[in-house]
Amino acid sequence: MTTTPLLTASLAIQLHVLAAVLALGVAIAQFALPRGTPPHRRLGWFWIALMTSVALSSFFIHEIRLIGPWSPIHLLSILTLVTLVAGVRAIRRGNVRAHRRSMLSLFVFALIGTGAFTFMPGRIMYAVVFGP
Repeated sequence: MTTTPLLTASLAIQLHVLAAVLALGVAIAQFALPRGTPPHRRLGWFWIALMTSVALSSFFIHEIRLIGPWSPIHLLSILTLVTLVAGVRAIRRGNVRAHRRSMLSLFVFALIGTGAFTFMPGRIMYAVVFGP
């Protein structure tokens, strides 16, 4: 394991990875907290800020270019931002089920699913974990 590929990457990539790793840790901690409590809400807002940072920072990363500087991953970033808003709106309206579905889908697809692709050969996180 070496951090060199990450430390030599652009600042946008470094911030993206930091926010994603922190969001993963916060999400796991959220699962241990009783739902609807003040700690759950505070940590939830922190998680939303982290996920917003992950999504927004992706717009400054252009390693994979399929349509100009953009790739399909940028569509996922837009979907992430929309789903975050939908999740907050749902809980404010008292729709716990929709809120839970939004947040769990973000955890599974935006963090775990997308994160798994960063460990493919040729990607920075692959080099960090498995070497160049």
